[in-house]
Amino acid sequence: MTDTAAAASGAPLSADLALIQRIIPHRYPFLLVDKVRDIYLNKSCIGIKNVTFNEPQFQGHFPGMPVFPGVMIIEAMAQTSGILVGLSMDLVDKNANVFFMGVDAVKFRRKVVPGDVMELHVTALRGGGRVWKFAGKAMVDGELACEAEFMAMFDVPKA
Repeated sequence: MTDTAAAASGAPLSADLALIQRIIPHRYPFLLVDKVRDIYLNKSCIGIKNVTFNEPQFQGHFPGMPVFPGVMIIEAMAQTSGILVGLSMDLVDKNANVFFMGVDAVKFRRKVVPGDVMELHVTALRGGGRVWKFAGKAMVDGELACEAEFMAMFDVPKA
């Protein structure tokens, strides 16, 4: 089933790395989502981030005890939401930019370390235009690592 047919049928969509890079502008070392699955347009999705020791932030956060930075967990949730909005608003190949507008109710519950696979559960609370609000949860092995609410603005350059 094609993604278009899947969307029409209500079946979830997915996005691999190639599609992700056609939607959001982030690139290594700041692209923090490897793939996105269970995409329900205008509603929710789950991003996947494979945390590996060779990532640059682990050289200094923290030597001898590598911990994935909390702000990067929130950024990974935001990038996941960018994929949801990009597909929901047909922004593939439109060079859209995504900007944080606010972050609220952040709570960190467990460390994320190399070897972990983060599942970034994102739900749209409000959206449809340029400004969207989301609830996000980062899960590792079924355990809550972080939760937050955040707002983002989506800007598409004029042609």
